[in-house]
Amino acid sequence: MKMITFFIVGLIVHVVFFLSIFDIYFTSPLVHGMTPQHVPLAPPAKRLVLFVADGLRADSLFKPDDNGTVRAPYLRSVIEESGTWGVSHTRVPTESRPGHVALIAGFYEDVSAVAKGWKENPVEFDSVFNESRHSWCWGSPDILPMFAKGATGDHVYTHTYPPEREDFASTDASRLDTWVFDEVKNFLSGAKSNETLLNMLHEGQNVFFLHLLGIDTNGHAHRPMSKEYLENIGLVDAGVAEIVTMMDDFYGHDRKTAYVFTSDHGMTNWGSHGAGHPSETLTPLVAWGAGVQTAQRERSHKYDDNYLKEWGLDTSRRVDVNQADIVPLMSSLIGVPFPLNSVGVLPLNYLNNSQHFKAESMYANAIQILEQFRVKMAQKKETTIYFLFTSYQPLTDSKQMDFVRNARNLIQKGQFDEAIHYCEDLIVQAMEGLSYYHRYDQVFLGSSVVLGFIGWTSYVVLFILKTHASLRKPPTNTHMVTERSLGQMFLCIGLLVALFLLVQSSPWTYYIYCLLPVPVWFSVMREFETLVGLVRAIPSLPLSKCFGYFLLVTFGIELLVVSFFYRAMLTLGLLVLALWPVVSGLYTKAKFRSLSWILSCFFLAVFPLLPVVGREPDVNYVICAGVLTLFNSSSYLWSSWRRSPLIRRDRQLFICQMMQVVLCAYTLTSTHSSLQLKQGLPLFNQLVSWLTLVSSFFMPLLSSTRLFHRLLSILMSLVCVYLLLSTGYEALFHPVLSWLMFAWINIEQEAMNTHGSSNRTELSSIDFAENIDITKIRQLRLDDIQRSYFFVFFIIIAFFGCGNIASINSFDPVLIPFVIVMCAFESIQVSTQLSSRRYLHFFFLVKDYGSWLDIGTSISHYVIVMSMTIFLMLLSVMMHILTSKRVLIGWKRKMHFR
Repeated sequence: MKMITFFIVGLIVHVVFFLSIFDIYFTSPLVHGMTPQHVPLAPPAKRLVLFVADGLRADSLFKPDDNGTVRAPYLRSVIEESGTWGVSHTRVPTESRPGHVALIAGFYEDVSAVAKGWKENPVEFDSVFNESRHSWCWGSPDILPMFAKGATGDHVYTHTYPPEREDFASTDASRLDTWVFDEVKNFLSGAKSNETLLNMLHEGQNVFFLHLLGIDTNGHAHRPMSKEYLENIGLVDAGVAEIVTMMDDFYGHDRKTAYVFTSDHGMTNWGSHGAGHPSETLTPLVAWGAGVQTAQRERSHKYDDNYLKEWGLDTSRRVDVNQADIVPLMSSLIGVPFPLNSVGVLPLNYLNNSQHFKAESMYANAIQILEQFRVKMAQKKETTIYFLFTSYQPLTDSKQMDFVRNARNLIQKGQFDEAIHYCEDLIVQAMEGLSYYHRYDQVFLGSSVVLGFIGWTSYVVLFILKTHASLRKPPTNTHMVTERSLGQMFLCIGLLVALFLLVQSSPWTYYIYCLLPVPVWFSVMREFETLVGLVRAIPSLPLSKCFGYFLLVTFGIELLVVSFFYRAMLTLGLLVLALWPVVSGLYTKAKFRSLSWILSCFFLAVFPLLPVVGREPDVNYVICAGVLTLFNSSSYLWSSWRRSPLIRRDRQLFICQMMQVVLCAYTLTSTHSSLQLKQGLPLFNQLVSWLTLVSSFFMPLLSSTRLFHRLLSILMSLVCVYLLLSTGYEALFHPVLSWLMFAWINIEQEAMNTHGSSNRTELSSIDFAENIDITKIRQLRLDDIQRSYFFVFFIIIAFFGCGNIASINSFDPVLIPFVIVMCAFESIQVSTQLSSRRYLHFFFLVKDYGSWLDIGTSISHYVIVMSMTIFLMLLSVMMHILTSKRVLIGWKRKMHFR
């Protein structure tokens, strides 16, 4: 296989199995075809008013100021006198769209909807608005239309402001909330003179939805501890009080209006959301009005998080819910059917009604969730061969009938408390069964993915050995016949797999995931003779050395896997890597370079221990990073000048880049000061920022092509952009990582020299523009596995050092460290005289572990880690075989004899 073909095939394999993640883990939880469930009793409320303060944290609403003054006096009075309150627990991703879907539709939206930016409905879903008689909505154009689109008929009316109003650079985003309150007041005032609208408003089962985006916008622009954010809470509180007064007056104080106040998600101290920090997942919930339990005093609490004392609410009863539970609460209050896709459980402690009403509501809730289970089970049963179908045993058809009949009988007998507990048990079983059928194909698809990756890894091992160890054998007639028979066998296997998927009416993507391993394993089995011969040569190897390699590879791969879940493991990895010069004996031969490696590893090991989000800005770190960059570059230029003077062009370029670093550090501090004073972003700072971004792509091209000259120019260009995008300790990450990369290049060169590599070349004399002498390109050896591992490890350090996907709102330039590591790796490839294509083969093998992690989150990643370890160990052994002259001669003799 040619190099370009190998690369394309490898890319296809990785892309296909990466996309399989969405079919294995991120499929839509929705099913259709259920029957709406009604409560036969009259509801306590005729209408519902839902306030959603976008981006409001629970502690920001409940916690008093430092002087003891509450920020929301009206809602505080509701909590203490007339309503029920608690914390609504949201789920990741804590974004506006999935939060509102959970609040209004009652289910937790599939994560893959992020591919559409949370804007459109990937699938149609039911909601409280759809089940209502009429719903009037005011607020953001990003949120309201999706609920109108999902509704049947034309009974959901939306009123949105222009998208241009959502300006995160605005000095006063609270005007968005003022607009909503004014529109509602004008709407109610105008309805008095519109007879048709007035009649509609006086009907039952109506919903009024006020989406208040100002708090979220101010949080992003000024952060949750800012004056703007906290004052916006007071404005919303006053607006809610005014709307409640108008509603009561409009309906003549008929006591038939229920009110719910909550939030879609919280926000970190940094002003971001999307991850699972408590500041993002804890949101307030306050309910009052018709059908809602009034304030209750409670001295003993079941919550041990100490929030009650901190919020000054230790004498009030707190009732926490999951975010989706708010949907059945709202449905029960106004008597509409529970949304068909809702998985919320009715929080009975919020209801002020008879036990009979509560029992009937819980019964309807249980049947509504059981209906989803039945539809999901029927769908899965239809697409599975009958003798392979395994039903969910706790809810077989007969057990379902028993559950429903017993619950109905308990209600009819007036045993309402028993009926409620019985329905709660039914809900738990139905939810577990729904999850069971939702994940029904995960084992099957996951096994196909694992099988495919094992095959691909095996093929890469054999491909490396054949390409770089001169083990090619001329094909014989017997080999051609065997290959033809093997091809026919795998063709039959592929046809059987396709037939199996066809009988089960599987989606077309299943064909790709399940059929791709077939050609991959065919390619592996074609090299069976080579693999058998190599295995036979293994006994001639020193077992102690092989076992040592096995332990090192096991520890290294496991550390990489665990680091995806615990960033602090990267610190452990760096501390272990710091010992490399000592263990390998390089320290005694190159003390200065070894000491530089050890210190840079120690300094970089600090960053994974620091918090990713929730930190306050500190421009002093940026200034320190600029100074450190100038010191490092000046030190290099001085040492380089002593060895060989720089040419005039390089000298001028480096001076300009150093001045640019100073200018960028000043621009960042100036911008921070200007924004704090609410003076906006100065035009000069904007020009500097844009010019720096553009020039960073071209400045390195003007430098000399000497290895360190070009590297230094690239790093200084990147650090300028990096400084402009940093506001805290992350600014120091770039120069420290660069220090380690320079140390890595130097110590790898020293390792090559120590191991007796011929054609020793000084790093300072290496030129990227020179063609590598083919005669000097060496074969692969065992040390190259270590270099490939270092490369993957440093890539993960670059990703998780101080920013990642979960915190990308808090720190954006996560790609810049990647470029630094890649440039350093290219320099090592040139300095160690190994062709790029040979390192690419190793990279494919070592990098595969990242894709395995996507499967390992569900299928015991330890099994995958051990499998990957076996393959890497096999590769280590094989490379040792091929670099051992005695073993290689013996192997050639056996081949000749045969």
